[in-house]
Amino acid sequence: MVFIVDDEESVRKGFCLLLRSAGLPHRAFSSAKQFLAEVDPQEEGCVLLDITMPQLTGLELQKELNQRKSRLRVIAISARDDADTGILARQLGAQFFFRKPVDDQALLDAIWWAVSGAKNME
Repeated sequence: MVFIVDDEESVRKGFCLLLRSAGLPHRAFSSAKQFLAEVDPQEEGCVLLDITMPQLTGLELQKELNQRKSRLRVIAISARDDADTGILARQLGAQFFFRKPVDDQALLDAIWWAVSGAKNME
């Protein structure tokens, strides 16, 4: 399962279309709080996680997932163009960090790697 967490509706819709075209099961959330309320962090799969969101940021969500010993792999995505954001996301455990706009094929490759890597961890 691929979880999309992004406060921008157009981004969520775009990612949903991309994942649907690739045959990947997915669910989209408009906030980190909604995601935490509805998803068990022990589920397998990955999270496409926007870094800059109101209330609870993507980095704060990563910290929370770490505290909950989540098995979900994180692919961080941000419109911010600074190296520190990517470094911090990786330090918190993100497998990949992409800047928006994201290349579709590169994102799909990262998702396939993350999903297959999660299965190999069993």
